[in-house]
Amino acid sequence: MNELTLNNGVTMPAIGLGVFQSPPEETTDAVAEALRVGYRHIDTAAAYRNERQVGEGIRRSGIPRDEIFLETKVWVSDYGYDQTLHAFDKAVGKLGVENLDLLILHQPVPSRFDSVIAAYQALEALLADGRVRAIGVSNFMPPHLARLIAETAVVPAVNQVELHPYFTQQDVQREDAERGILTQAWSPIGGITFYPGWGDERRSVLQDETIGEIARRHEKSPAQVMLRWGIQQGRSVIPKSTNPMRIAENFDVFDFSLSVEDLARIDALDTGVRGGPDPDQPRDAFFDLVIDEA
Repeated sequence: MNELTLNNGVTMPAIGLGVFQSPPEETTDAVAEALRVGYRHIDTAAAYRNERQVGEGIRRSGIPRDEIFLETKVWVSDYGYDQTLHAFDKAVGKLGVENLDLLILHQPVPSRFDSVIAAYQALEALLADGRVRAIGVSNFMPPHLARLIAETAVVPAVNQVELHPYFTQQDVQREDAERGILTQAWSPIGGITFYPGWGDERRSVLQDETIGEIARRHEKSPAQVMLRWGIQQGRSVIPKSTNPMRIAENFDVFDFSLSVEDLARIDALDTGVRGGPDPDQPRDAFFDLVIDEA
């Protein structure tokens, strides 16, 4: 259960270390520690501005590159065919690698979808050339997926979306499953529900009574229960932490199973309320972020 198979036959560890909002000065140590503990999947993005530190953490770990599943994202200001090819060059330059295991588009940007199509066609070219092993998208809702698939040749291998017990996006999960796309959960333990930034009201899923009761019964932490819930339902999960104890705890989720009733009780916690930005809302400010050169 620790491995998931993508629609092109590539395998990916079900759990990875996420580095969203990990300060660059803490990212190298976090990545090296995660790899020491046993993680073999690291998720980053150009917009996180810590790809260099991820690469340094990989080198510091001593783990061979071909044993690590490395995933990053193209930011919207680099969309367009030639621009996205150059975004790949910037990413591998900062990471200090020659190829990527998974490269995905970070946002759907419906108001500028022609640039999204061109960017995805660049990903298809990188896939055909063997410079990436799989390609995908992030934050794509069913209408975005339908339009993308209608205008391109390769069905995305992965769709990375906000997904935790308080926001389960069942419609997106169904659409992904019907199209053979793996759903990958960012904020799988609900961190976005209490990070400052989006929205006004925050409730920490980590303090949810139902999850707490399930966790006590299994002698696990609430975070471990939520990660197990995601993995057991066939999703990829990428919890973020820079704390060595939390990094190890988040990886220790393969020695217990949740019952059908446990899974259903967690599913029932869905509020339908998004914690992060709405992918359908135009956010021109996204384009103001310029990704620096390698």
